[in-house]
Amino acid sequence: MALYPKPMEELVGLLGKLPGLGPKSALRIALYLLNQPKEFPITLGKLIQDFKEQVRLCSLCQNLSDSDPCSICQDPKRDRSSILVVEGPGDLYAVEESKAYRGLYHILHGTISPLDRIGPEELRINLLVERVKDPEVLEVIIATNPTFQGEATASYLMDVLAKEGIRKRISRIAIGLPMGADLKYIDKATLEHAIRHRKEIL
Repeated sequence: MALYPKPMEELVGLLGKLPGLGPKSALRIALYLLNQPKEFPITLGKLIQDFKEQVRLCSLCQNLSDSDPCSICQDPKRDRSSILVVEGPGDLYAVEESKAYRGLYHILHGTISPLDRIGPEELRINLLVERVKDPEVLEVIIATNPTFQGEATASYLMDVLAKEGIRKRISRIAIGLPMGADLKYIDKATLEHAIRHRKEIL
């Protein structure tokens, strides 16, 4: 005998396929939806459908957008001399929230990962190379994450730009110790990065 009614079992199975959700979380969401007014799941379904139909990739930076170019690429106040390269839209959002950068972006939508069968051709690297050839662009800032895949992707990007003969400033974001940190509690990879990317002060 089935534990749940069939429609509920199907919904829990579908929700459980979402990233970060296991069977218990999927069941919790299904029970929550059941207790909401009838209009709620209808509105939710409509929003998901609209999202799929209206959100696309910006043809310039590859950001998620409902317009092309996206609002960042269209903004006349942005510094058009620099392009910050990130792995995904979530990284762009984090940088924007920090208000530490006012240039343009380029989103790779992943990193080089042989184990996952993701090579350079699966990323938006060719589009980046074409953008960097613009005389207005003076600097490329590589901001991939400090993981094995992120470092491999950063190295590959630097090699590609060098082979293309692009004479621009290529920089890598500093990855170091957080304020107030105690060295003895810092993980090995972070400490290694902090030492390798040290700055000269005198």
